[in-house]
Amino acid sequence: MAESQSNLEKVAERFRRFVTQETASSPLYTRLSLAIAADPLVQKIAAHSQPGQPIPNMLFGAVHYLLLQDSAAPLAAYYPDLASGKARTDDPYPLFQAFCLENRAAIIELLESRLVQTNEVQRCTCLLPAFGLVMQTATDHRLALIEIGPSAGLNLLWDQYYYDYGAAGSYGNPDSPLHLKGVLRGEKRPPFPAQWPTVVSRVGLDLNPLDLRDPQNVLWLRALIWPEHLERAARLQRAIEVDSSNRLDLRAGNALELLPEALEEAPAEATLCLYHSFTLNQFTPQMRQELRMLVADFSQRRPVFMISLESQREAFPLLSLTSFNRGETYEQSLARCDPHGAWLEWQAEL
Repeated sequence: MAESQSNLEKVAERFRRFVTQETASSPLYTRLSLAIAADPLVQKIAAHSQPGQPIPNMLFGAVHYLLLQDSAAPLAAYYPDLASGKARTDDPYPLFQAFCLENRAAIIELLESRLVQTNEVQRCTCLLPAFGLVMQTATDHRLALIEIGPSAGLNLLWDQYYYDYGAAGSYGNPDSPLHLKGVLRGEKRPPFPAQWPTVVSRVGLDLNPLDLRDPQNVLWLRALIWPEHLERAARLQRAIEVDSSNRLDLRAGNALELLPEALEEAPAEATLCLYHSFTLNQFTPQMRQELRMLVADFSQRRPVFMISLESQREAFPLLSLTSFNRGETYEQSLARCDPHGAWLEWQAEL
């Protein structure tokens, strides 16, 4: 992004909007965002984020990435996940600005080479009931999974985690390193798999899939988790332990170009389930329409279920399930969810 005055004002507005819409759970990022919105020096650095990327997340991720490798830096004392003892609560901005200016080249390199690719495994607590509904409908409890936008692929391993929904029951593998707690809101209770599925294939389609065998990719995922979100960081580490014993088929490229081959290759004996979460915000309306047409056309030969967990400017993300069969589609709105999977409110009639 160029550094003209008009573009810097757009950067400033993104940080102001970041405060009003997203930073309620991070006092540190709230304070820093308000200060950046008034600081052209740091705005000029942030403006190097790649087109289409959320600029505040990119800048804060890049700074966090560097601090994770240098927790002795004075700025780290303000980060709850890095501070030795309780994090400082006085004004962090003088040290933040100084850190950005001193590390300008390294930050710009990250902004120009990395993407925001959070892999929030807690969202699996919202996805699981949708898979439960697929299991109620499907004739075969073996699943062939294709995920669009999997990042590192941790949500492709949802069946290997353990889920605790309190009074609504527990499901999955109790010996899994990752135990997820699902919080249910409202009076309706979602369906859960009566019979745990067998996943026979896992394919992920992503513009830039992250290979977790590379420690720098692990570090980038960790850096994208906000400093106050200690539980999220712990979940990520435990999910990586599950990932280390699995080999995922993650394919790099445009999902619409890769999807036809992935659909064709899915094992014929299994129920074919396509899913995506917080991915379609990167699609144009035309691309979203093309995705549905592509899947509908393929369903002339074989039924496809598609699970969607997306936020399209609604107050809370919508979980939905669409069945494609012989070109016909049937879509159900299932639930509203917290963006990070902290809770699920089921709405559909069963």
